[in-house]
Amino acid sequence: MVRRLLTICLLSLLVGTAMAQPTGKAAKGRKRYTFAQKDAVSPYVQNVTKNTDEEQEVDGSFTRLGYRSYTDLLTEVNALKKLKDWADTTYQRRVAAIPAGGALLVTIHRQGPKNADLANLTLTVTSKDGKEVFAQTLEPGNGRFFGRDLYQAQRAIPFPKMDAQELTVSIRDAKLYQTFDYILNLPAAQ
Repeated sequence: MVRRLLTICLLSLLVGTAMAQPTGKAAKGRKRYTFAQKDAVSPYVQNVTKNTDEEQEVDGSFTRLGYRSYTDLLTEVNALKKLKDWADTTYQRRVAAIPAGGALLVTIHRQGPKNADLANLTLTVTSKDGKEVFAQTLEPGNGRFFGRDLYQAQRAIPFPKMDAQELTVSIRDAKLYQTFDYILNLPAAQ
């Protein structure tokens, strides 16, 4: 009887650890492009990890990184000033709020509202020589309904001012056990 009890405990322990391991695509990781692909939305970003709308249809996860330079953000504020006829104080406040190094824009699509929590993401930026330049775990925030059972969440992250260079950006999703890799080509400051 003791032997049977030990066997049952051992089997339940093995089954429990097997269930805790990631399965399917999460266990294998994301496929990678042979050559980095330019992003259709952001001219500064190249996608290293296969992360397309077709893949979203298969596993319900999509992560996109965008970058808006200081010049792009300033141009947008100037256009809004003309459209909305802002007072000088409003314009000055908006210009002062623009991050000196621009902003990274992280957009995710996930199945179910609980999976679209941005707190699951950790963003790490490294230089070509492998030194970590910037790292941040995103603040919690749920997404909004996007269609079918997909939810979208978005966050703009202020980026520090740097010289023009090529950086590697990794976004790690702790819930999916997946990493999304990008190449960010910082423009020269103007």
